[in-house]
Amino acid sequence: MTYRVLCITDKSDLPETELFIGLKNTGVDIEVMCNPDGKHYGRLRQSGVPAIDLVLKNRLDFAGVRRIKAQLKIKSYDILYCFNNPAAATALMASRGEPCKIITYRGVAGNVGFLSPGSWMTHLHPRVKRIVCVSNSVKSYFLSLHFLWFRLNPQKPVTIYKGHDLSWYGDPPADLNQFGIPNNAFVIGFAGRNRPNRGLNYIVDAAKLLPEDAPIHFLFLGKLTDDMKLRQQIDQSPYRDRIHLAGFRNDAPAIAGACDTFILPSVFKEGLSRAVIEAMAYGTPPIVTNIGGHPELVIHNESGLVVPPKDPAAISAAILDFYHDPAKKKRLGENARIRIKTRFNIKSTVADTRRLFEEVLSSPSG
Repeated sequence: MTYRVLCITDKSDLPETELFIGLKNTGVDIEVMCNPDGKHYGRLRQSGVPAIDLVLKNRLDFAGVRRIKAQLKIKSYDILYCFNNPAAATALMASRGEPCKIITYRGVAGNVGFLSPGSWMTHLHPRVKRIVCVSNSVKSYFLSLHFLWFRLNPQKPVTIYKGHDLSWYGDPPADLNQFGIPNNAFVIGFAGRNRPNRGLNYIVDAAKLLPEDAPIHFLFLGKLTDDMKLRQQIDQSPYRDRIHLAGFRNDAPAIAGACDTFILPSVFKEGLSRAVIEAMAYGTPPIVTNIGGHPELVIHNESGLVVPPKDPAAISAAILDFYHDPAKKKRLGENARIRIKTRFNIKSTVADTRRLFEEVLSSPSG
């Protein structure tokens, strides 16, 4: 089956970019409208995927609507695949009256509902045939939505994991001495912003429960240095001199690869963490909470450790489990790497996406 697909996104990340390239390489007639300032824009063009510049400001970007509408006049597409809310809203407006079928993407659970006007402009719009969910937890969230007798068509949300490739993580693990961390330290990594759902405060609380004489250090990556509440919490910790704020880093995966374990103690709305996947790809065993897509990604005591949310004691116990058992840490790290290779790989994402396209196009109702 041959078909024409227009993908609409913003600054495409690496897994998204490689999905577009993989679809093209398997014979899909694909074009991408995206932000030319994206880090991987050059990679997209070099691989022969037609890229059309588009910068959307919000869901009501009427200049963007006109730009998409103009593209639809140039070429007829079978599918519009929209990767964020502005893309979905503008594409739905631009394609009114067109025969193409609409697919949207959702990477987090939450902020969608039958009483939300914005949701009807995107995922809940009647013309959206499928919602690609990054994890089963996101899919379950959509299936749980209801208002009176209204419920989502159970065929509408589908799970397709956002795949990676171990070859993307070929840089050697970073030297952690640059952060003032000694060679003999046991290092716990974290990457991301201090959003309410990330549970970063529980890591700092867990540090209070660790032996003060243990050579354990924490390395936090992300835009955290201006977070006064976090800094105050760290200043009150007995581990304050061993909690390092490294700021935003382009080499975050290689830094995670140099850590002994990587932790993300999310408390809600976690889709499928890219930071955890990157750490696992380097063979760094993760510690995560049983929230959202974490249990799908990490099998407890097999490819990492899964703990309850909002539980500093469980976090500290998991840290000490790896600290006192290097063989277990190594074994689970190797299993984590294998799990990314076999279960969360880009080839599977490409194949699953193609199957979805063909399913939507072969069904009269989508």
